[in-house]
Amino acid sequence: MKISLKKKGFTLIELLIVVAIIGIIAAIAIPNLLNAIQRGKQKRTMADMRAIGTAVESYAVDNNIYPAGGSSVTIIRGLMEPRYIAKLPVVDAWQGGFDYVSSPSTSPQKYSIESYGKNGKVDTNAYVGSTSDFNNDILFSQGLFAEYPEGSQK
Repeated sequence: MKISLKKKGFTLIELLIVVAIIGIIAAIAIPNLLNAIQRGKQKRTMADMRAIGTAVESYAVDNNIYPAGGSSVTIIRGLMEPRYIAKLPVVDAWQGGFDYVSSPSTSPQKYSIESYGKNGKVDTNAYVGSTSDFNNDILFSQGLFAEYPEGSQK
């Protein structure tokens, strides 16, 4: 009687190679995934800012001035909801509050909406045009983005 010693299965070396390959793929994919998540938050924030801007512009068409304000966007919530926008976005995708500023304070003819980005802090450097860091502010003024993300981000 013969006893068969051939067993089917994976060797330790084969398993280590597979784990190493999975680790390499994860090391490549995870930073790209995290970057895509932050880019999505930027795009959502920009869409919310456009929606607030559209509501403010609609208000201005009806009243010939922009809503007066100089702090958090919640200051204009009572004027905007529900006539000009169903629900006014008050926080950006990073859970920081939007700021709304109009000028002059007596009869506003200009406005701006600002998000402070991923870090939630005011930029000390004034950028005009595109920015390349998730921490940079995003500024929407008079229907256009004055400061906005573009290209690859840090």
